[in-house]
Amino acid sequence: MTDANPFVDLLHAQVRNEFTASQQYVALGVWFDGHDLPRLAAHFYRQGVEERNHAMMFVRYLLDRDLEVKIPGVGEVANSFTSPTEPIALALAQEKEVTTHVEALFRAARAEGDVLGEQFMMWFLKEQVEEVSSMSTLLTIATRAGDDWFQIEEHLAREAIGDGGADPAAPPAAGGAL
Repeated sequence: MTDANPFVDLLHAQVRNEFTASQQYVALGVWFDGHDLPRLAAHFYRQGVEERNHAMMFVRYLLDRDLEVKIPGVGEVANSFTSPTEPIALALAQEKEVTTHVEALFRAARAEGDVLGEQFMMWFLKEQVEEVSSMSTLLTIATRAGDDWFQIEEHLAREAIGDGGADPAAPPAAGGAL
């Protein structure tokens, strides 16, 4: 396999997408931290680490396949919001966008007959179902809470949202998962 194929091009793009998602989640964590919402802050800080780990899984895969790796810069991130529903809605939209990228990667691997690439992408497809579902639930809770932001904090204190990035079936991350 060479670097000149659509699947590999999409893999390189996804490294940037994952690092950008990581930075966006850090920005959301900072916003919640600055508004004295520690459980929401911790949730989004963890999401930032999880997305960083996803980027490094793609890096490890590229290295393992003996393909060139270039660590890209990241895209712009949003930092200003007026209520907790705005950053959570942004996170949900981001997860839905990542899902379309992961689906495109899977389709490209399949179209190229790259069974190793297709197998690698299976975990990410499963992961995106969990990510979208978790963020959708959190947005529903935040919407129901209205102006009582601490209701969201109480929900997070009672309920686990997502898997916390602790999936033993996850692909290895370059340098190890954080």
